[in-house]
Amino acid sequence: MAKRVQDMKPPRTAEAQAWFKDNVAQQKKRYAAIVKEMDSLSRDREKWYAEFLRIVQTKGFNFNGDQRAVIPAKLIPKKPKGRSRVNF
Repeated sequence: MAKRVQDMKPPRTAEAQAWFKDNVAQQKKRYAAIVKEMDSLSRDREKWYAEFLRIVQTKGFNFNGDQRAVIPAKLIPKKPKGRSRVNF
């Protein structure tokens, strides 16, 4: 197979490699802070989900102007097992 220009890359300089490592470390630090904050909100989030599901099963939601639709409990998806994850 022929060589293609986009497959070749120049070597990284020591300065660029240092910047790269520093940037990755900063991103990991920010990610850890986001995960910590999201985990601290987990109890509140569970309450918010429960309240939302109660509302759409009792009052419903507006789907067109003043027309409301109530979602029966059998159509509400079950909570997945496992831990949620923050993506960046």
